Amino acid sequence: MSQPETRIGRRFQALREEGRSGLVTFLTAGDPDPDTALEIFKGLPAAGADLIEVGVPFSDPMADGPAIQASSLRALKAGMTLSKTLDAVRAFREEDNDTPIIFMGYYNPFYIYGVDKFLEDAKGAGVDGFIVVDLPPEEEGEFCLPTTAAGMNFIYLTAPTTTDERLPRVLQNASGFVYFVSITGITGTRSANTEAVSGHVARIRNVTNLPVAVGFGIKTPEQAAEIAGIADAAVVGSALVNIIAENLDANDKPAAGTADKVLSLVSELAKGVRSAGT
Repeated sequence: MSQPETRIGRRFQALREEGRSGLVTFLTAGDPDPDTALEIFKGLPAAGADLIEVGVPFSDPMADGPAIQASSLRALKAGMTLSKTLDAVRAFREEDNDTPIIFMGYYNPFYIYGVDKFLEDAKGAGVDGFIVVDLPPEEEGEFCLPTTAAGMNFIYLTAPTTTDERLPRVLQNASGFVYFVSITGITGTRSANTEAVSGHVARIRNVTNLPVAVGFGIKTPEQAAEIAGIADAAVVGSALVNIIAENLDANDKPAAGTADKVLSLVSELAKGVRSAGT
């Protein structure tokens, strides 16, 4: 399948030329409130994020762990919507036209918006790709193929439980990169075993030339460096979302400096990633 030309492909090419892995950061749009979230969002590239995953808030995020579930509910409570999430991307793109943005979420909000209209608006806003956790390859006609036709990437998740027989089917129409879920189950609850991850990354590379990003369980610069030594990118989400949660009052209002604390951890993680050989 021909790959759409996107910022994602350009960024991974640039990382290859630099001889290093990338740092992918995840944050939920609108968490803990739209203004704080946008401040963090805009600060991520300077802090060292190479690609940005934006979680689209959803009322039933069944594949996510407690931290990201709570962030989604906080964002919804603060009035975040899919339209406002697109507005945040537009605001980000006023200052940064290079950093790739990937929407990560569930199919329902996109379906309700209207797939064709949503893809048109997302592309216009500056979104580069999607991870839709509840759409398997068998349902690629719903969103994966239209996304690719619209010139954006559709990124599939693979897991330790994805068999050698299943893997080619999962990756048949994937583009951008492959997201390997290093811990089976829900996000943000355990740490990855580096040796096991290395074997799975090699298995994926036997099937595809796409870059491989590894996420779930990375919390420290040291862990990020370990994964960066194996994969094309390390993904960090729950560790960042937890900082937001730890700096909220009883009414879910963030303390002063919350955004700076998140961005400070991103900087430390970026140093870890950059310290690793590829």
